[in-house]
Amino acid sequence: MEIHQSAVILLLILSVSSFTHGQPDNIKPRYKKFLNQHFGPSMNEQKCTSEIKTRAITGNDGGCKPVNTFIQANSNDIKAVCGNAGTPQGGDLFKSNQPFPVITCKLQSGQRPPRCEYGKGKKSTRYIVLGCAEGWPVHYEEGITDAKKIG
Repeated sequence: MEIHQSAVILLLILSVSSFTHGQPDNIKPRYKKFLNQHFGPSMNEQKCTSEIKTRAITGNDGGCKPVNTFIQANSNDIKAVCGNAGTPQGGDLFKSNQPFPVITCKLQSGQRPPRCEYGKGKKSTRYIVLGCAEGWPVHYEEGITDAKKIG
């Protein structure tokens, strides 16, 4: 019986270590930026301007970002889209197998922070398309409301 219990304990240790395997160092900054820009489990339509200002989200040129989408889900469910909860779409893109609630914020006025005003966001449910690197989400594919158009 001792051998059996030891085998079970070893199996549990190996299982836990595979679940807690960390992300590669080269992915960490990209994943953190993705979470900062798109992770929003408690986001609502009224918080677009304040969240974008608080998180210092800008466009690639440092100006106001024209559109930003917040995904209202936990980070594990979002990450899973880059694995078995997503369907490859070509390149590094994966489409979620299930729709997610999102809040889309569109720029109403302003060109440069801190004068970016987004007004009320739009809540919807859609399949999300993510750019993934080594199993980690690093990009939200903006502007694709009908993910069937990809792939």
